Amino acid sequence: MPHFEIAIVDSNILAALGLQPLLTDLIPVAEVHIFVSFDELKAADKGQFVHYFVASRLYFEHAAYFREKPRRAIVLVNGDLQIAGVPTLNVCQTEKALVKSILSVHRQGHPNGTPQHHMASSPSKMVGLSAREVEVAILLAKGYINKEIADQLNISLTTVITHRKNIMEKLHARSLADIILYVVMNGLIDVGEL
Repeated sequence: MPHFEIAIVDSNILAALGLQPLLTDLIPVAEVHIFVSFDELKAADKGQFVHYFVASRLYFEHAAYFREKPRRAIVLVNGDLQIAGVPTLNVCQTEKALVKSILSVHRQGHPNGTPQHHMASSPSKMVGLSAREVEVAILLAKGYINKEIADQLNISLTTVITHRKNIMEKLHARSLADIILYVVMNGLIDVGEL
């Protein structure tokens, strides 16, 4: 059962639907709601949302509303737009980079730890990988390709592919982003190493 709620406020429903599973994976104890307009959000907002991932246009149109909630609004931007005192998330980047950015934004919003909620792998993902699978997962998260991993670990390409397949199955991973989440959330590497 979710411990808290997150709002995505974006009229681009495809972007919102893409962000929703990433947030659900990153913060499995959260219920993520999508609102396609500010009016929908305002009608539903009773102060229960821990974070608002809000499209830049909607943020600027209703800045006073979101500024009343310091560190809770995260503005979704196209590119490297920065807003003084407000965390931003560039939605025009690779999945790996987006995951890294979400983790960084989270860390900035909760510099001394996360009160009452945490970003972690879901219980189904807290599985034991073999030592070699952990090595492969870390190298995958760092962006190495299969051939580079084989060379670095002095194993065959076929063995790397087998380990990668086993990692995906054990973690119930849908993509490389899930592997990145696993290694970061389990302290195997720091976000800065990605």
